[in-house]
Amino acid sequence: MDVLPAAFEFRATTRLVVGAGSIARLGELANGLGAARALVVSDPGVVRAGHAAMGIESLQQAGLEVACFSDVGENPTTDHVDAGTAVARAFRPDMIVGIGGGSSMDCAKGINFLFSCGGRMQDYWGRGKATSPLLPAIAVPTTAGTGSETQSFALITAADSGVKMACGDTQAAFRVAILDVMLTLTQPARVTALTGIDAVSHAVESHVSRAATPASRIFSLEAFRLLAKHLPRVFESPTDLEARSAVQLAAAWAGLGIENAMLGAAHSLANPLTAVHKLAHGQAVGLMLPHVVRFNAAACEDRYAELLHARGLPINNHTAGGSLADFLTDLVTASGLSTSFRGLKSEPDGSDRWTTNSITSLADAAALEWTAGFNPRPLALEDCIRLYEAAR
Repeated sequence: MDVLPAAFEFRATTRLVVGAGSIARLGELANGLGAARALVVSDPGVVRAGHAAMGIESLQQAGLEVACFSDVGENPTTDHVDAGTAVARAFRPDMIVGIGGGSSMDCAKGINFLFSCGGRMQDYWGRGKATSPLLPAIAVPTTAGTGSETQSFALITAADSGVKMACGDTQAAFRVAILDVMLTLTQPARVTALTGIDAVSHAVESHVSRAATPASRIFSLEAFRLLAKHLPRVFESPTDLEARSAVQLAAAWAGLGIENAMLGAAHSLANPLTAVHKLAHGQAVGLMLPHVVRFNAAACEDRYAELLHARGLPINNHTAGGSLADFLTDLVTASGLSTSFRGLKSEPDGSDRWTTNSITSLADAAALEWTAGFNPRPLALEDCIRLYEAAR
């Protein structure tokens, strides 16, 4: 039987509103938070799909004045946040609404920091750096993966260095998150794959994090169970609403796992791959996760067994870590993403980008990532090199 720790905290600030068509309630929910002027933060793809317009219409029908900033790119940078903040300063909103994937929601949080507190995004790198009250905010995710809707952190890339900064404050958490499965149907297959695998990595890593608690593991475990059961169905049948709804909810649960336990080595290793080689985050973390699970098994075999048991998956050869790693590799393959560096594109001139020097440089960066400190097994520079080598 587990021995409870002497003390722990659990944060769950965000109210979830779940259901097909629930974006129609956005205006009502904004009114409930006392808003009169809302800045909608979105991205060009979500605007083209019509989702931003649906949200804006609901807000306007509820009597709110609305402005929209949609110049958000994948992996939002400090430049995106600065541009959105300029729009906010001209419009003077009393609420921010993020409609889109993790990039739009993270950018919305970043804009909230700068509009409410001033300064630069770098000033909020870390936890609890807000210097003034932030505006209330609502999230309307159109993907199912990042879990940003249930987290108080924004992941913003420094435009000058490419470094990903985790900027968090309890005030930055969305007051409400609307989970409308209908908004996820327009995702391209690759986006579904990237975000789905990202959600799986969140569930697995938050479950075994050194900061995990009995409360956080309730959410990471249920997130994994739902994802392991339903994500393959989404890959096979993209219009399966039951499966997509389960994956969308699982992503939110995994976000709560991150909020209360953080992540681990797979994300430490993935972030430099995104910063240096421009790999999509879901591809990078999905490629590294099975290798990290094998590496961590000696430190958390029992926790990996819990994940397998939650979904009724077998433990082969008496090793939970190996069995889970095999399952994850198969899942990444089913998603259409690569399971090795060899499966990725080479440099434009045909040269190999995964040289020994390149891997050493990546490992130097990975060892310094914040999430490395939460990994259940200590992660040294030499371990980072070996894990990258295993992924070749």
